[in-house]
This record gives sequence, structure tokens and C-alpha cells, in this order.
Amino acid sequence: MNHIYECQILLIDDNKELLSMMTHMLSREGFTNLSTAACCQEARAALAKRLPDLIILDVMLPDGNGFSLFQEIRAKADIPILFLSARDEDNDRLLGLGLGADDYLTKPFLPKELTLRISAILRRTYLSDRFIQSETSDLKLGTRVVHFDRGTVETAEGETALTAKELLILKKLYENRNRIVTFDALCDAVWGDGYYTYENTLMVHIRRLREKLEEDPSHPQYLLTARGIGYRLI
Repeated sequence: MNHIYECQILLIDDNKELLSMMTHMLSREGFTNLSTAACCQEARAALAKRLPDLIILDVMLPDGNGFSLFQEIRAKADIPILFLSARDEDNDRLLGLGLGADDYLTKPFLPKELTLRISAILRRTYLSDRFIQSETSDLKLGTRVVHFDRGTVETAEGETALTAKELLILKKLYENRNRIVTFDALCDAVWGDGYYTYENTLMVHIRRLREKLEEDPSHPQYLLTARGIGYRLI
């Protein structure tokens, strides 16, 4: 894959008019590998044929819900997923992000905003692979070891995979270890321009990162909060 516009994108939504609009819009923007599904069954059939590079997933589907389908997909592969939903409730958004979604966008949305968010996810997921492949040092935190080259955390029980965003957050903190990294600096490192809407999302990823790095995530020893400022890796 030489360019993000070559990425395979699967659009899952029961609104066929919206599917048609998104397909037309993304094609016009230059994306060349697009496929669609209108329900969970069609999505499973499409995934059985080929795993896409990105999934746009509606929360409400006629034969199931997007949250359950998300968990089913992620159990098989760590594919970037953006939720689309007509439900603009904080609990739904936090649930989607807490499950590990890459983004959450509510309907109605501006077509350009969807395009920008898709492009941002693809860039940070696939272009950041150069960091993952080139970083060879290990980070020891108590009894746990982060292997940057493999993108995993090793414990006595085995290895746990880190997501691309968790790696970017950890890399930024590691580069500035023992110093406070502000919310803005972390969001900019992970999401780039337009990061100002992502502070709550960052908090979700920090919580998930602590669950992998800390013996007791509720009382962290290594990934500390600088209240009102940011985070610090000890």
C-alpha cells in the first residue's frame, strides 16, 4: 500500500441512501477501494472474503447492533473502526470509544468532516507503522516490558497487544519520560491538526493503556496524571 487512497474501506449502514452518498463522496475524494454492507449478515460475508483496512460502522443495524459487531470483528483482527450513529448521547460515545473504536461521529455530519476523520485514521494507523518497525528499544515498567518493535506488553501471563494509538501515546510519553506532556501535545501527536475535540477520547485511551501497563490501574505507579495539565511517564 503506497497511499491511503488505496486502502480498502468497508461501509456498514442500513440506510442505502446514506451508503450511496458516502460511496460517491469518498470516490470523488480519491478513495478507490470501497465496499458496502447494509446489515450484520452482509458485513460478516464481506469480512469473510477480505479484511478491509478501515470500517465505517453504524451503531443501529436491522439484525444487531454495531457495538456487538465491533467486538466480534476486533476479536479476529485489529482493524481501525469509526462508528457512525444517530445517537448523540455521551454514554454511547464513551461506550464506543471505551471498546477501542478509533473515532465516533454522529449523524447528521458534514461530508468533509467524515473525509477528514477517515484520512486522519488511515494516516496515523498505516503511516505510523514506520515508527513501530523502526523502534527497537524496550521499556521496563515494574514486572512488565513494552516491546515497541512488536507493539506488545509482556507480563508473566503472556503478551498483550497495543493498538496503534496506544503506541503513539506511549512513544510521546517515553520521549519525554519523567516530564509532563500536556493534553494538547499528546492529542497533536496522535490526531494531528484538529485535535481539539479529542481530549475525552485521549482519557479513554489512557485508561486502556493503564490497564495494560499497571499492576493496579486504579492506582498507577508509572503513567501518572498531572491534574489539569496532562500526563507523565515515570
